[in-house]
Amino acid sequence: MAGKKDKLFVKGNEAIAMGALAAGCKCFFGYPITPQNDIPEFMSKAMVDAGGEFVQAESEVAAANMLLGAGACGIRAMTSSSSPGMSLKQEAISYMAGSEIPAVIVNMNRGGPGLGDIGPAQGDYYQSTRGGGHGDYRLLVLAPASAQEAYDMTFEAFDLAFRYKNPVLILGDAIIGQMKEPITPREPKAVDPNEGGEWRLESTGGKRDHRIIKSLFLMDGELAGQNKKLQAKYDNMQKFVDFESYETKDAELIVVAYGSIGRIAKNAVRALRKKGKKVGLFRPKTLYPFPSVALDKLAKEGKRFLTIEHNLGQMVDDVRLAVRKHADSALFCVYPGNMPSPDDFEAPILKALKGK
Repeated sequence: MAGKKDKLFVKGNEAIAMGALAAGCKCFFGYPITPQNDIPEFMSKAMVDAGGEFVQAESEVAAANMLLGAGACGIRAMTSSSSPGMSLKQEAISYMAGSEIPAVIVNMNRGGPGLGDIGPAQGDYYQSTRGGGHGDYRLLVLAPASAQEAYDMTFEAFDLAFRYKNPVLILGDAIIGQMKEPITPREPKAVDPNEGGEWRLESTGGKRDHRIIKSLFLMDGELAGQNKKLQAKYDNMQKFVDFESYETKDAELIVVAYGSIGRIAKNAVRALRKKGKKVGLFRPKTLYPFPSVALDKLAKEGKRFLTIEHNLGQMVDDVRLAVRKHADSALFCVYPGNMPSPDDFEAPILKALKGK
């Protein structure tokens, strides 16, 4: 077992699996789909070696409902998939949010719509940040840009899921999942054996009242009360917001991008800085809650904005809402099916820098 300071050279998908194990994950329910297959492959042995349970379910629907059951019992559990598989999980995810069940879900976004391709894309932003399934609900959505962040965010996701009694989504893509780079693992977490003890489903032993976990509220006013409670929780999540701000202090134009595109855009910004161009990067690490307050502050300072996404324009809606009192945001789209490089971003950044 690697020590705390030993570096490991792993894929982003493997880093996610390792982060989950270090966080005390005891159940994994999965189903194969590219480009996330390294996660269930890794877990099929490592989870068992760690004394947990690995199940390759008969479908994505089954995997998500198994996750619901494990979470309701207070077990640290996880599932992973890629875009079409995530669509199939949405009903169970809505049930988990409505029932206030903690769970960690990984989506390694691939190109779409439909079956698309197995390459990287960011077309699942709307699905991830707007709930994705039926009803009014939100997920905490974390967006790593490196294997180390994928490890760290997965490690932290389990604590967040139990703190808020809510599903947490790790949103990556084929770049994050398949690239290989060094990570520094953490010491394995000592999980409180009584975690969730005030609500989890377990034997009463005849010593307490029965507990009920549900998302069905039929009595007059009952559902309204539950939704009010959920909204208060989502409001409380706003304090858990994270982002990277790079060279924004004196920047005239700020590029807003997340995940792998944020990482590629940072290299473009770095190259343009060397040429004397006053550009910076703002990379949201939490997509929900979205770092609107920080963007509003930058807009108030007179900055201009360019959103770059690997889709046809989704996060740009949140950027424009954040800066709307003082500014707007231009948009540059990398079409799903294309693989961008930093050089591809220099021209649109310079165009936006010259614009009004």
